[in-house]
Amino acid sequence: MNNSKSYSRLNNGIEMPLLGLGVYDMHGSTAEAAVNDALEIGYRLIDTAAMYGNEKEVGQAIRKSGIKRTEIFVTTKVANTSQGFDATLKAFDASLDLLNIDYIDLYLVHWPIKGKRKETWKALEKLYKEKKVRAIGVANYLIPFLEELYTYAETQPAVNQVEFSPYLYLSELLVFCQQRKIQ
Repeated sequence: MNNSKSYSRLNNGIEMPLLGLGVYDMHGSTAEAAVNDALEIGYRLIDTAAMYGNEKEVGQAIRKSGIKRTEIFVTTKVANTSQGFDATLKAFDASLDLLNIDYIDLYLVHWPIKGKRKETWKALEKLYKEKKVRAIGVANYLIPFLEELYTYAETQPAVNQVEFSPYLYLSELLVFCQQRKIQ
């Protein structure tokens, strides 16, 4: 899985593995074992979120793997209840502490929460400018939310993580993101 076709180059130049393990609804030793197994067989992207309640176990598996931290791409997300400028910064610190790693590769706004979107994005931009995260983005943002984001964003989102399948094919959203180089 170490060939160039296994990665996507984000709009800020960093490479993100295309294949990753999402750890939604995994807890305790189950989460740690799943991450361990995924890393053993070659996965290099681990996707978690504060609201999943398993960042500690994800971090433990990463540290126990013996794989260089620079070879593992870690994504996490700010929870809906932690959005807003100051709350997002605190939530980031809490995630970093639970993961027990030096930086996060990709930090996402988990959902577009009314009245909190701008302040939350500004907090992510601050973290990015301070090099605490390698890339920032959003999750579950449809076109109207992305259009709004562009009215105040200084940093373009690198990723919009959305459900995408034969049963939920959002072709207009895909084109919108492709035109703006949002993975």
